[in-house]
Amino acid sequence: MTTDTNNEAAPEPSTQEAKAASEKPKRPSAKAPARATRAAKPAGEQASPAAPPKRVKQTVEVRPLPRLMARYRSEIRGQLINEFGYTSPMQAPEVTRVVLNIGLGEALTNARALEVAPAHLAVISGQKAVITKARLSIAGFKVREGQAIGTMVTMRGRRMYEFLDRLISMALPRIRDFRGVPRKSFDGNGNFSLGLREQLVFPEIDYGTVDRVRGLQVAIVTSARTDPEGFRLLELMGMPFARPEAA
Repeated sequence: MTTDTNNEAAPEPSTQEAKAASEKPKRPSAKAPARATRAAKPAGEQASPAAPPKRVKQTVEVRPLPRLMARYRSEIRGQLINEFGYTSPMQAPEVTRVVLNIGLGEALTNARALEVAPAHLAVISGQKAVITKARLSIAGFKVREGQAIGTMVTMRGRRMYEFLDRLISMALPRIRDFRGVPRKSFDGNGNFSLGLREQLVFPEIDYGTVDRVRGLQVAIVTSARTDPEGFRLLELMGMPFARPEAA
């Protein structure tokens, strides 16, 4: 029998080669390219610090204080402390709010009054007026609960002092045969109430928008405890009170 010398048995692979063939190739890491692309910096060179964010300068407009407000803080409050002997400036009385009110009983028959009167109060005070409604039903006045019967606006702070300044220096002197406001219109706690017969005493009102003359009430609420303190506060502010014999 003859044997084929050309067909020799293939050598078995070594253990290391079999292990390498069985292992699957690993997927390239996603971070590898990013790290490879980074430029290598010299050892002596340090990374420059990030630039601080630029600060944007904001300009705040400082409005001057109303004339009457500045006068109260600089002059009137000191005079009240000296006259009444207050131990602290916080005890000195001041005006806390001013309320304007217009009664609209005519709104039962004239619906346009609910548009004109609030608009006039808004022009006088510089802020939006609200509609007041009846809390109770009164059959004698033909008023039902929840029915609109008036309009009002409450002022505080700067607008309050601006209104008082215009009331004292411009509106009251325009009243015909004006002899001063009554001295006895205090409520016992230093609060003052003033009635005006027509809204036309304020120069802000446009005559073309007036459908009829309406009166309004001005209530000045103060932090005074007694009427003499409230009276002296308003007197120093320039309120033109009538003379004692004419009050």
